[in-house]
Amino acid sequence: MPSGKKSKQLRRAARSVPPPVTSKGSGRRRQASPRVLMAGAGGVAVIVVIVVLAIVLSGGGGSSGIPKNVQTFGSLANGLPGAADVQNMYKGIPQKGFFLGSPFAPVQMVIFIDLQCPICKEFETTVAPTLVPKYVRTGKVRIEVEPWAFIGPDSSRGQAAMMAAAKQNKAFNFAQVLYDNQGEENSGWLNDSMIYQIAESVPGLNVPKLLADRKSSTVKKEASDVAALATADHVTGTPSVFVGKNGTKPKLVGSPGSAPTLQQVSLAIDTALLG
Repeated sequence: MPSGKKSKQLRRAARSVPPPVTSKGSGRRRQASPRVLMAGAGGVAVIVVIVVLAIVLSGGGGSSGIPKNVQTFGSLANGLPGAADVQNMYKGIPQKGFFLGSPFAPVQMVIFIDLQCPICKEFETTVAPTLVPKYVRTGKVRIEVEPWAFIGPDSSRGQAAMMAAAKQNKAFNFAQVLYDNQGEENSGWLNDSMIYQIAESVPGLNVPKLLADRKSSTVKKEASDVAALATADHVTGTPSVFVGKNGTKPKLVGSPGSAPTLQQVSLAIDTALLG
């Protein structure tokens, strides 16, 4: 990140980003829990309509926290902490929807995540930065991400926003910036203001489009599809990682109930490459 903007970003981060969560019990993954307005008449009605329209067209009221003048495209100039590193990590790697890497890669990796899961944050910020340059950038592995939401409301808001980012082929960038600035589970940290700031931190991402697409019927169906897939694949927590040779059904890495280590994922990939 350019040094001239560093202090501004740090001040902004301190102001708007809740403290990151430190994962507890690092060998375990996060487990799932089984769990119009009528207007008045005459001049009053006209005034009410004008006020409401003004709030909507300005990007929302103060409760949403979204600035009135929404930045059209994200950039590092407005980036949250870690945004520059994320941009460098994924720059030049093919990305389409929920897929990262060459469609001709011999090995596939499927990962179920929850965007407010602290164990997922640990995996994505310590394991992924090694896997991506070693296997994905070199064309050996293609990753498919399945954004799941089972922890709480923040999970659903993050899932919808990531799915909207996928429509612009920037899902992985959005998720990684989010993990770098993750707040405490179920604290309400992943609100509209935070989603706006994350989107604004991804260069080239059309922010107003993301804010609109996250509420679309397509995104709602995709969320339902992921939940159904998690059930079909017997996924009970996140992160859950599956690896296999392209064209075959991938297998779970590690044991159920445990987040896989870098060594376990690397071994699974190397084995599949030889298979």
